[in-house]
Amino acid sequence: MTEVKKAAKSTTFDSKDYAAIEAMDSFNTFVKKKNTFLFSMTAGFLFFYILLPILAFKPVLQQKWFGNITGVWVYSAALFVMTIVLCTIYIKRAATFDKQAAAVIAEYRAKGGN
Repeated sequence: MTEVKKAAKSTTFDSKDYAAIEAMDSFNTFVKKKNTFLFSMTAGFLFFYILLPILAFKPVLQQKWFGNITGVWVYSAALFVMTIVLCTIYIKRAATFDKQAAAVIAEYRAKGGN
């Protein structure tokens, strides 16, 4: 059984324990890294997603790029590809986040937490 599953299975944190974990530097570093990753991925996705309706009526995407296929179709298809790529990146990073969370819990327990 992995450390994350062991920690999740054997531990329920009350508010007192959570306050101790929240005070740990390793926890705050972990949360900051995770939030930076999530917010930057979300901002990038939303930027490119919202750009489609704006550019759809501009000449750049109304031009034919491949035969009779206009730039709007290419851009729309690229959004699907981008979604798959972002999901793949997140899945790979989630494993790293799980290991970091397990390390924070292990550090908490090493300091006497239960």
